[in-house]
Amino acid sequence: MLNKDLLVDKIKENGMTLEAFANELGINYTTLYRKLNGESDFTRAEIQISKNVLNLDLNTADIIFFG
Repeated sequence: MLNKDLLVDKIKENGMTLEAFANELGINYTTLYRKLNGESDFTRAEIQISKNVLNLDLNTADIIFFG
């Protein structure tokens, strides 16, 4: 289960807006909104991009994306 609050915190810690993060993932803001609210899942590629863009260690990424 996605830890939305921690993901949003990490996005902000990296000085990004949700719109900018969506752009880094190659998706539009509406799609990101759906993913953040559990209506859709992040793909493996999007998780990998997130790890790189947000400088997440493996443990933090696991907590965010897999609970």
